[in-house]
Amino acid sequence: MTPIARSYLFVPGNRPDRFDKACASGAHAVVVDLEDAVGIGEKIPARNAVTAWLDPARPVVLRVNAVDTEWFRDDVALGALAGVAAVMLPKTESADQVRVVADRIANRVPVLPLIESAKGFDKSADVANARNVQRLVFGSLDFQLDLGLDGDGAETLYFRSRLVLVSRLAGIQPPVDGVWTDIGDPEQLRAHTLRNRRLGFGGKLCIHPSQVAHVNACFRPSEDEVAWAKRVLEAVSLSKGSVVKVDGRMVDSPVIRKAEQILNDPTHPGVPLDRSSR
Repeated sequence: MTPIARSYLFVPGNRPDRFDKACASGAHAVVVDLEDAVGIGEKIPARNAVTAWLDPARPVVLRVNAVDTEWFRDDVALGALAGVAAVMLPKTESADQVRVVADRIANRVPVLPLIESAKGFDKSADVANARNVQRLVFGSLDFQLDLGLDGDGAETLYFRSRLVLVSRLAGIQPPVDGVWTDIGDPEQLRAHTLRNRRLGFGGKLCIHPSQVAHVNACFRPSEDEVAWAKRVLEAVSLSKGSVVKVDGRMVDSPVIRKAEQILNDPTHPGVPLDRSSR
């Protein structure tokens, strides 16, 4: 199995003093943000600071400003520089927008489109199949605002499930979930992350270094899951082709494959971002 990033930690592009700290946080990917975290008057200085700091020895994801902004063209040009592992595109609403990014960066650099609006969601299948797209990212806060949703539980269940489906059909990595804004409530962060992992999400955005370890742990197989998987495969190996039960339940081919996936899961802190592109 190819390791994929599970935790994506944002760091403001106008805070170069935090860049190295973010890289030392244990996050699987650091997202240097030139968009929401940077005020209008600081856009160009932030870009210059990021350009000066980039280093192929510490590859990061770069969140650029949206395609329809005055900063986009110069922002996305950084995507071709060594040290940029992927470009995160906010407010993605069409495959054409992704192609604009892909045409301006090296083919090896993946694109991570943020789905943040009703229009973006409606075009998510097209976006998922666009060149260079590695995985979709759910901008859940902006999405709720755009649709007038009041809550992030059952209110967003359909939309999350649909993003998982279109990602699978496109053959890309599972989507990345949006941020959890309550930094001081790790138990709710854990519950939220585990719920969306069960829905099929494969990673999560983080807004504070304290969230990283919790998110990484949620995407690793638990001790109970590993113990169950070992029992399943041991029972199968001893069965000599006979019907097998584990914990009172029948073991068939899908159960065996699930056990194998758990024991072969490559996720662990510090996994480098997969640079492969489609």
